[in-house]
Amino acid sequence: MAPLTRFLLSLLAAGSSLAVPVAQEVELAGRPGGGGDRLRKSWHSLTNAQKKAYIDAELCLMSKPSTSGLRGARTRFDDFQSVHVSLTEIVHYAGQFLPWHRLFVWAHEQALEKECGYKGGQPYWDEPLDAGFFSTSVVLDPVTGFGGNGVGASRCIADGPFANYTNALGPSYAVNDHCIERTIMDFVSWATHAQYRDRCLAKTSWLDFWTCVEASPHNGGHGGVGSQMSNPISSPGDPLFFLHHAWLDQIWAHKGNLTLEFPGDLFPSGIPPPPGFPGSAPGGGGPPAPDLTRPADVPEPVIIGDPANVTTLKHVLQMLGLTADRTIAEVMDTRGFMCYRYDV
Repeated sequence: MAPLTRFLLSLLAAGSSLAVPVAQEVELAGRPGGGGDRLRKSWHSLTNAQKKAYIDAELCLMSKPSTSGLRGARTRFDDFQSVHVSLTEIVHYAGQFLPWHRLFVWAHEQALEKECGYKGGQPYWDEPLDAGFFSTSVVLDPVTGFGGNGVGASRCIADGPFANYTNALGPSYAVNDHCIERTIMDFVSWATHAQYRDRCLAKTSWLDFWTCVEASPHNGGHGGVGSQMSNPISSPGDPLFFLHHAWLDQIWAHKGNLTLEFPGDLFPSGIPPPPGFPGSAPGGGGPPAPDLTRPADVPEPVIIGDPANVTTLKHVLQMLGLTADRTIAEVMDTRGFMCYRYDV
C-alpha cells in the first residue's frame, strides 16, 4: 500500500447529532493551589517568567529517561514523538485528527505538570499574529522563546534553549541522532492568517470544519516552521509542535456548538497535501519531500473501535501508554476530565 494511501485510512462518519463544547469565556480564573481548570494562554501574552517556566519544564522532559519502551525513544520528550511516529497514518486526514491531537497535547501538558512541576497550562501560538512573518515572531526569540531558524546545510537551530538537544528520532521513521532542524518559510506561514482561521470558524458542518482546519491553518503552521515540523511523521521532535497544535485545539474549542451528522463514508478531498508531501504543489524553494516509507520494523497501526473508513464517538484514541486511551466522546468537552480552558 502506498505511504500516502495508508495515511488516508480513517474517515469521519456518525449516525447521530452531537455537540462540540460551547465557546470558552474570555476571562477565566487560573488554578491557584492546583484547583479549578487550567487556563491555556497565548505565548504572546505570557510574562518572561511564565515563558521560562514552560521552557524549563520542556527541558526537564528532555532530561528524563524514556518510560515508554517505544522504538528509538531515549527521553520522556522522545516518548511523545515516538507515539506520533507510530500512529501518524491513522491520526491525520482522518476523523480523529482533532480529537486525537487534543488528547495528545493534554498528555504532554500532564507530563510537564506531574513530572516537571509546571503549573502554567499548555500555551498556544496565536499564529495569526505572526502569519507571513514567522521569522520575526517572539515565539522564536533566542532568550524568551524557542530559538530561531536553522542555519547552514544541516538546518540545525543555533540559538535558544533547545539548540543542543539531540533528537533520537526522525526524519520520518528513522532512528537517528540529529539536531532540531528548522527552515522558516514566511510565505508558507501566511496560511495561518486570521482569514483562514475565520473561514474554518464559519463552517457549519463537522466535516467541513475539520477538513478546513487540517488544511490551511494546520499545514501553514507546520510548513511555516519547516524541516522537522514539516515532516508529518516526526514533527513532534520540535517543541513548537505542542504550541501549534494547542492553537488548532483552541480554534476547535472556540468554534462552539456544531452538529456532527453524517450519512455515510465521506472523503476529505478538500485537504491539500502539506508542504513536503508527495503530491504537494511544486516550487516554493522548500526542502525535498520526506521519505514516508514505513520500514519493516515499524508495525502498521491498528484502528480500534471502528472500521477503517469510519470514525464515531466510540472511536478509541490510542496513546500507547502516554496516558489512558479515551474515546472521542470523552474528549469532546475540555472541561471534563482534562479540565482546561482557553483565554479566548
